[in-house]
Amino acid sequence: MGVDKEAGLIHLETSVSDTQALYITCKLQNCSEGNKGKPFPGYIDPNSLVVQDEYVFVQVTTGGRTIYYVSSQRDVFTPMKLPKYTLPKDLHVISTDEKRVVAAVQEWNQNDTFNLYVSESGGVYYTLALENVMSSMGPEGNVMIDLYEVAGIKGMFLANKKQESQVKTYITYNKGRDWRLLQAPHVDLRGNSIHCMLPYCSLHLHLHVSANPYTSGNIASKESAPGIVMASGSIGAELSSSNVSMYITSDAGNTWRQIFDEEYSVLYLDQGGALVAIRHTPLPIRHLWLSFDEGRLWNKYSFTSSPLFVDGVLGEPGEETLIMTIFGHVSHRSEWQLVKIDFRSIFNRRCTDGDYQTWHLQNQGETCLMGVKRIYRKLKSVARCVMGKTHSVTVISEPCDCTESDFECDYGYERRSDGKCSPAFWFLPSSMWRSCTTVSSFLNSTGYRKVVSNNCTGGVVDLYTARRQPCPRQAPRGLHLVTSDGTLTATVNSNVTFMVFLEEGSGSRTSIMLDFGNGNTISYSNISTVEDGIRHVYRSVGIYRVAATARNDLGAETVLLYLHVTCPLEHIHLSAPFVAVKSKEVNLTAVLWPSQVGTVTYIWWLGNNSEPVITLDGSVAFTFSREGISVVTVQVSAGNIILQDRKTIAVHEYFKSHLLAFSSNLDEHNPDVAEWRLDVSRVIRNSMVQATGMDHEQLLVTVLPGLPTTAEFFLLPDKQVTEGKPEKTTQHLDELSEMVLGALNQNLVQFTLRPGVQITAYAAHLSAAPLVDTSENHSGSAMLMLLSVVVVGLAVFVIYKFKRAMPLHPLCPYNPTPNPPPTPPPTPISNFPVPSSISLICTGGLYAVPHCNSFLKEDPRPQHLCTDAERKRTRNDPESGGAGRGCHSGSSDGCSGPCGGDSGDGGGGHFAPTTTTTKTTETKTTTPAQGVGVDDIFTAASGHGAQSPFHR
Repeated sequence: MGVDKEAGLIHLETSVSDTQALYITCKLQNCSEGNKGKPFPGYIDPNSLVVQDEYVFVQVTTGGRTIYYVSSQRDVFTPMKLPKYTLPKDLHVISTDEKRVVAAVQEWNQNDTFNLYVSESGGVYYTLALENVMSSMGPEGNVMIDLYEVAGIKGMFLANKKQESQVKTYITYNKGRDWRLLQAPHVDLRGNSIHCMLPYCSLHLHLHVSANPYTSGNIASKESAPGIVMASGSIGAELSSSNVSMYITSDAGNTWRQIFDEEYSVLYLDQGGALVAIRHTPLPIRHLWLSFDEGRLWNKYSFTSSPLFVDGVLGEPGEETLIMTIFGHVSHRSEWQLVKIDFRSIFNRRCTDGDYQTWHLQNQGETCLMGVKRIYRKLKSVARCVMGKTHSVTVISEPCDCTESDFECDYGYERRSDGKCSPAFWFLPSSMWRSCTTVSSFLNSTGYRKVVSNNCTGGVVDLYTARRQPCPRQAPRGLHLVTSDGTLTATVNSNVTFMVFLEEGSGSRTSIMLDFGNGNTISYSNISTVEDGIRHVYRSVGIYRVAATARNDLGAETVLLYLHVTCPLEHIHLSAPFVAVKSKEVNLTAVLWPSQVGTVTYIWWLGNNSEPVITLDGSVAFTFSREGISVVTVQVSAGNIILQDRKTIAVHEYFKSHLLAFSSNLDEHNPDVAEWRLDVSRVIRNSMVQATGMDHEQLLVTVLPGLPTTAEFFLLPDKQVTEGKPEKTTQHLDELSEMVLGALNQNLVQFTLRPGVQITAYAAHLSAAPLVDTSENHSGSAMLMLLSVVVVGLAVFVIYKFKRAMPLHPLCPYNPTPNPPPTPPPTPISNFPVPSSISLICTGGLYAVPHCNSFLKEDPRPQHLCTDAERKRTRNDPESGGAGRGCHSGSSDGCSGPCGGDSGDGGGGHFAPTTTTTKTTETKTTTPAQGVGVDDIFTAASGHGAQSPFHR
C-alpha cells in the first residue's frame, strides 16, 4: 500500500483541454466516475503530474507565471517555496530519496543551465545547492540535466557545472551541502605521469545515462557494488568531447584510474565482482575485456570467430548473474545475431569470509559523512570466486558528533564567503512567524537546518537547531486575497472561491471580514476558519471591488482585489447603412447579445484600410471617400471569445430612396433572418427591373429587419446621362422615381415566393427621415414629413417621462451603481434640418457605458406605437410577447442592461429609442418618426426617405 491510504490506488492525469488537465485518483479495480478522487482542487498544466515516493508534484500556470505545488505523505498541496527571485522557467524533480527533494530549476536568466535546489523533509522550502548545472536535449526532446546520483552511496552526486564558459565536474558526499572538483589520475594508462593541479586542472566526466537498456551510457554504478563508478571523460581545464578515455574509481571518487583510451560500454556481473567492457565503436569487433579486481587488470576474450557490429549488451536478470548476451549483425544487410556468453566456467568456487575485506567510506580523509562513519564489506581484489545471491553489502554505521558541516543554510538564508549563513536581502526572518496565524508557537530559525538524513548527534546540534518559541502578539501584516484559480475573472452565476492568507499576526485573535463589492459582506472570528476558501456567486456583470480586512486589538490591514464578472458573448450584429453618401460621415454600430458581457474590445476594418481601428466603444463614425462597394468588418473580443460580423456598403455621391411595403401574405413566410432578407432583396430587385425596364445597375434593394415586412430601394443615376452635374442628376433621379413609383402604383412589381404564393410590392406611405439633403430648397412634402417627425418625437418624449424600468437581461444582468447619478433632462427638440447621422446614447449603471443597444437576435420591430387597447390586451395576455409584433410601447431607452427599463405598459422589449445626433450639419437633436423600430433607426441613420429629394 505504501504511502497511499488505500491499496490498489492509482494516480492519473486526465486531459481537459490543450492547456488544462485534472489530477485524479481511483482504485485500479474500480475507476468509475463516482469513485474518483480529486486531490488537487482545480486544473493543472498538462503533463505536469509527478508521483515519486511520498511526494506528488503538479504545476499551475496563470497569467504567464507558473506555480509549483507539492504534497508530502499525500497531504494537502502547498506551493513550493523557492528563493523569492528565482522566477523559474522550468523545473524538474531529480531525486526524492530519503525524504528530501532535489530539484533542477531553470531560472529567468538561464538558457542551457539549471540551478540545483534541495528541500527539507516536507518538500516545501528550498535552498540553493549548486548553480549553473549543464543541460542538453535528449533524443526525444526531453531535457537531460548533467547530474548523476551514484548508486550504493547515500548523498553522493556528480554534476557538470558551467563556470566562466567552461564545464567542470564536481562531486558531493552530503547531498549538495559541499562540492569539490575531481582529482585527476597521477598516471595514464601506460604509466606516464599526468601533471594536473587543482583547481586549474581536474578530471571531468560525461554524465549522460542511456535511455536504451541495451547500452550503458557514459557513466555506470551499481547498488551492489558501492564505491565503484566507471565513466568516460577527459582531463584538463574543462570537459571535452575529444580525447575521451574511460576512468574508474573503486573508493567512491577519491582516486581515479584510466582503464581505456577510448569509450567502452560497461556491464556489471556477479554484483560487481566482475566487470565486462566492450569497445564502443561503429566498426565490427570480436573481443571483450573482463576484470575481477575492480578494473585494475583487464583480460581480453574473443566472443565470436568473425567480427560483429555490436548493437547492444544485455545481462541476464539479477545482479548476481554471470551470463550476458551480445547482439548485433555481421553486415549492415544481415539479420541480428545473438551471442550468449556464460562466465561461470571461469570461476571454480564460491567466495568465503576470507575473500572479503572492510572498506571505510571517506572524502579526502574525512570519514564522518552525513553524520556517520560507514564501513562496507567488499571483495578482495585478488579473490577469484563467485559471490552469488547470498552476498550482501554489510554496512556498519557509527554516529558522529554534529559539526557546522552537517548543517546547510535554512530557507531565506545564503552562505557567505566565510561559510556562514545570513539572511538574503529579500527575506524577513519575522516572516517565518506566519505559522502563528494558525498555532500558538513557531520554530525560530537560527539560519541553519540539518541536512536531511544526516544522523549526527550531540556536538553543536543545539546551537544550530531551530528553537520553538511562543508566538509574539502582533498586528496583522501581509494579508493576501486571491481567487482559488489565480485569475481575476469569473462568469456570472458561477461559484467564485476567494482565498485569504495572512503572513504575520496572531491568527487566533485576528478576525477576517470580506466585502464582495456587491453589498454583501461576511465575517469570521479568526483566520483559521477560512483555510478552505470563501465561496460567493455574482448575479450581475460588472467589475467588483472585493476587500478583505484582517483586524485584532493591535491593528488592522486591508487588501483589495478587482474582480471582472463577465457573461459569455453569444452573438454580434453590425448595424450599418446599406447605402452611404460619399464624403459624408456615417455611424457603424456593433450590437451585442447579451448586451452586457463585461469589458469588450472592438476591432474595426473600415473600407480599404489595411490597419484596424481598435476602440472600447461599440460605435464608430467613418467617412467613405470613394464611390463603390466597401466592406466593413468588426471583431468583438470579450474575454477569450472573439466574434465578428461583416457588412457590404454601397457608396454613392447621388441617390434617391423609397420604402416598399408588401402584401400581407409575405409576413407569413418571413423568418426574419439575414439570409432570407438577402435572397428576397435579390428577387424584388429583379422584379422591379423587369417591370420598369431600367438598368440593373441603377437599382439597389434591401429588405429591412422586423415585421411587417418592409424594404427600401435606392435609385442611382446613370453618369453618362447626368455627366455628373447636380441639375441633371436631380432631374434624372426624379424621372427614375416617377417611373418606379408608377409601376408600383399599378401593381406591376410582383414575384412568386413559392408555388401558390404571389407577392405584390407597393410604395410605402411613410418612411424614415433622410440622412443627407443637399438641395437648396426643401420640398413641401419633405417639410410636411419633418413636421410629423416633430409631433411623433414629442409623443415619444411624453411616453419617456412615464416609462418604467425595464428588467435586466435574465442571464447576464449588469451591476448597477448603488447610488446612480441623476438622469439628465432630455435635450430639447429644435433646429430641424435633416441630421447627417444618428446614434443611440444612454447613461446610468455603475460604470460609464459608451454604447447601449438592444439586439434581440434581430427580433421583429413594431411599426407603430401601441394603442390603449393593444396595451390592455398585452397586459391580459402575458404570452403575447409584450406590445406585440405590430406595435411598440414607446419606451425611450432602446436597450437593456444599465439603461434599460420595462418597456412601458407593453413590456415586450420592442421599442423606438430616443436618438441623438453625434454629428450634424445644423441639427442637434431629433426623434425617429412614428413606426420606426430599433433596426429601422439604424436604417434611418443611413439616409433613407421615401419623400426625400436626391442625396449627396
